[in-house]
Amino acid sequence: MKKVAVYGQSYSISAEKEIKILLAVLEQNNIDCFIETAFYDLLIKGEILDKKYPTFNHFNDLDNTFNVMFTLGGDGTILRAITYIRNLDIPVLGINTGRLGFLATINKNTIKESIAHILKGEYTTQERTLLAVDTAPKSSEIADLNFALNEITIARKNTTSMIGVATHLNNEYLTNYWADGLIIATPTGSTGYSLSCNGPVISPDSKNLIITPIAPHNLNARPMVISDETSIQLEVDSREKDFLISLDSRIATVPQNTKVFLKKAPFTIKSIIPNNQSFLQTLRSKLLWGEDTRNETNL
Repeated sequence: MKKVAVYGQSYSISAEKEIKILLAVLEQNNIDCFIETAFYDLLIKGEILDKKYPTFNHFNDLDNTFNVMFTLGGDGTILRAITYIRNLDIPVLGINTGRLGFLATINKNTIKESIAHILKGEYTTQERTLLAVDTAPKSSEIADLNFALNEITIARKNTTSMIGVATHLNNEYLTNYWADGLIIATPTGSTGYSLSCNGPVISPDSKNLIITPIAPHNLNARPMVISDETSIQLEVDSREKDFLISLDSRIATVPQNTKVFLKKAPFTIKSIIPNNQSFLQTLRSKLLWGEDTRNETNL
């Protein structure tokens, strides 16, 4: 590892210790560190840095010579970070200074240990599927950033009334979901918004997508798992003239007559998993699956 990028969506004084630890470890190992401009300015304002660092503020400022993108925050920070990475093949490692954290899996108390594992080559790289969206007519709000790592969601706007989302899979009609909205999630996103709407948990290496209705009017409308090779077409019926498309945390407003086309993105995001971490370990920890004392003998 010779060159890394560091991204933080916001700065909290509670993360001061973790930021200093990360930068110190990188410096001790003679690793060049580039910090995202807005985050860098916050660190300067907070008098956290003791020297100057090179910065980046756009996708075009990065390239595949960067070995890792470190993020400091929660899962939302990683979702923002991928808008800088896109198809550059820069692996991501999230240090969790937030709350739940299924993506940002590095505990803030194990930063040195985790980076030591990586420097020794004691890690695996997991490729995570993204979703891409297109619309007809074209939406200028989506245009360049037309992809999502967690999910793409269709949602109502300016109304408490449900919407209808007519859904076609590979050009074959599935159903019209009458609901508050519809989530199309990747395996990575299966532990996000979809999970809160009773969607299934899917391992990150699964070749699937999940269709999860949000508060469906029809009680027999259940989440559905489909192949990630499926092309999806959605059309919305709403009392309002517009509806919302969200791509992870980015939201676009589009007119009701817009057709939405979803498919697997042509690139993936690489997630670094140190040998002292695993997806199953994260599930046990974050979802408290190991809290039943009867399981203690099986750990």
